[in-house]
Amino acid sequence: MNAVSSPRTLLLAAVLSLAATASARADIVGREADITNLRLGQKIYVDDGSCPSGQIKEVSGLRLTAAGVEASRKCVDRKGKR
Repeated sequence: MNAVSSPRTLLLAAVLSLAATASARADIVGREADITNLRLGQKIYVDDGSCPSGQIKEVSGLRLTAAGVEASRKCVDRKGKR
C-alpha cells in the first residue's frame, strides 16, 4: 500500500491542518482590558466600537521592552460576517 493513500496518513494530515489553522486564528475580545497576555507578533481584534463602520481595532505585540511587550493599535478592515 502506498504511504500517501493510507487512511492513517490522510487522517494525520487533516488533524495537523486543523491544528495549524486553530493556532493561526486571531482572537476577538470586547474590550482592550480583556487582553491579558499579549505575545510578540500576536494579533488580537478588539470590537469596542472605537473604529469606523466596517473596521475593527487590531492590537498586536510590536516589540519587547523592559516593561513587557509593547502593543501597536490600528483600525483594519473587518473580515467576514459580524
